[in-house]
Amino acid sequence: AQLLPRLPAPPRVLWVRSELGPAEAARDYEGRLRQEFPGEDPPRFELLLLGVGPDGHTASLFPGHALLQEQNSLISYLLDSPKPPPQRVTMTLPLLNAAKSVLVVATGASKAPVLKRILEQQEPDPVPAARLRPRSGRLRWLLDREAAAELREPPAP
Repeated sequence: AQLLPRLPAPPRVLWVRSELGPAEAARDYEGRLRQEFPGEDPPRFELLLLGVGPDGHTASLFPGHALLQEQNSLISYLLDSPKPPPQRVTMTLPLLNAAKSVLVVATGASKAPVLKRILEQQEPDPVPAARLRPRSGRLRWLLDREAAAELREPPAP
């Protein structure tokens, strides 16, 4: 609340109209998003701030879910989320990976095993957070000590 008034331009805020139900809310949000970014296909956020769950999910993209294969919609929905609530609206990988910069924040020991998988191992079917590959190449991870506990130490110079 203290940051927004200090920004040089007023922020544009779009929210998901959950009263519409998941399918209609996803269509509505994608339409409004495209209006806010005229001439950009897909829209390109300056910065996306994301988290990662202990299972490797990010946004509401879960391991093994069909939404990981979505290539056309920028916004989609789930009726069967493995975590509550079961009905969700989410950005898809094409939109997430179009961002100019992506920052993923992870805290806590429960994230350590999946962060090791994401950051140090090549898996044939990677978890959703490992599929974050912004076209710009600007992907950064901000981890606390507990979340980074299982990562190898960088080699000494």
